[in-house]
Amino acid sequence: KTLEKHEIAGMPQMFVPDATFDLNTRDDETANRFLAERKLEDRKFLCVIPRLRWTPYPGRMEKEPEKQKTNDKYKEQDHAKAREAIVAWVEKTKLPVLVCPEMTYQVDIMDELLIDPLPESVKPFVQKRGYWMPDEAASVYAKAHTVISFECHSPIIATAMGTPAFYLRQPEDTIKGQMYYDLGMNDWTFEINDTTGKQIAGRLLEVVGDYPAALKKVEKVNALAAKLFAKGAEIVKQI
Repeated sequence: KTLEKHEIAGMPQMFVPDATFDLNTRDDETANRFLAERKLEDRKFLCVIPRLRWTPYPGRMEKEPEKQKTNDKYKEQDHAKAREAIVAWVEKTKLPVLVCPEMTYQVDIMDELLIDPLPESVKPFVQKRGYWMPDEAASVYAKAHTVISFECHSPIIATAMGTPAFYLRQPEDTIKGQMYYDLGMNDWTFEINDTTGKQIAGRLLEVVGDYPAALKKVEKVNALAAKLFAKGAEIVKQI
């Protein structure tokens, strides 16, 4: 649709998903050591990734103060919804939560937005991870039960590793999030302005209640992504 809008034509046009869906880089050694140290067992922990509406790149907020105002306006509102899912997970499963980053700045907002405001009864179940490389993240997500993320690429990494993942989509995060719908992940994609914490929590508990069905859904998404990659690669080869 975007290509049509800009009247770009003359070549075959089709949807091929983000290459991260074909991620095959892992660091199982580092990840397994970390999981053992934290006593996080296979498929028995939830991962949650925070994100501000606008990434605070060095100098960006000084040059564009309206972006800082947007971050300040929505950061609590957004993350309160994710916290509701964390609370529901802990109350239902009594299993741990790992709060982790996709970008470096998120290490500094974990406590404020996802951990400190939690009920005292929930906090003992919550751990956090400092910044890491994608290969270790992939290996950890492969062992997680489910991943919930405001960032776009952590759910893709998790899905590629065979793990159910929710994408909490902020409107500032560009059109790339459309690929989640194109791959049939509608039920696990939440437009954050139009979503309540109760809805996210409810969908998470549905995954908990029928995990085999959730894993089959992930397999279906990965199969479709692979099919589209193959078709797209053939078109490039022909060109």
